[in-house]
Amino acid sequence: MPTTFTENPRDLAFLLSEANGLLSREAITVLSGEGKLKAGTVLGKVAYGAVSTAAKSGGNTGNGTISAPTVIGGSGAKVGVYKLRFTAATTWTLVDPEGFEVGSGANGVANANDLAFTTTAGGTPFVAGDGFDITVAAGSGKYVASPHTLTAGKEGGEIACAILAYEVDATSADAPGVAITNDAEVKKPMLVYAASVDDSTKQAAKLTQLRAVTIKAR
Repeated sequence: MPTTFTENPRDLAFLLSEANGLLSREAITVLSGEGKLKAGTVLGKVAYGAVSTAAKSGGNTGNGTISAPTVIGGSGAKVGVYKLRFTAATTWTLVDPEGFEVGSGANGVANANDLAFTTTAGGTPFVAGDGFDITVAAGSGKYVASPHTLTAGKEGGEIACAILAYEVDATSADAPGVAITNDAEVKKPMLVYAASVDDSTKQAAKLTQLRAVTIKAR
């Protein structure tokens, strides 16, 4: 019986066009533990690290609490300090690290803008000006096969932003690589996805994310 061989995708075979010179290509690092990634793998970047919370400088009058915040997957949350400030005993506004108000809320209601958390009243009510500073640390900036949803240790990687140009092996250590990151046209049938991106709807969502960084699949 004849032996069957399976050929892996060829390096850059998915690429239809790119910008002049090396403008579409970038040297990257693939995160250890990703295994052997094939050329054409749709990638995301680990954008976020730990999220920590502290009462605003000078402390609060009220003694209520805030649950441990987490970044909301796919939200495009920003690295830096978010400022939650109470406008009254039970209501607050949230300002992002660039100074833009991204939402408002109330005690007992889960926040759904950039960060997930809930504030809870204590025995002493909050007063206007009380608040919490929520710090989102920068992630490693390393790349992973972009998962369908937020994944622990890969926060931010759920947003597709690049395509692996050459096969790499990041099974047991970080691995250097090259990615197409912008201004390119690629062959849709030759793209490779993370195991969790397992149907056409999820794949279409990744292609939409790639369009945001000017990578168009045909």
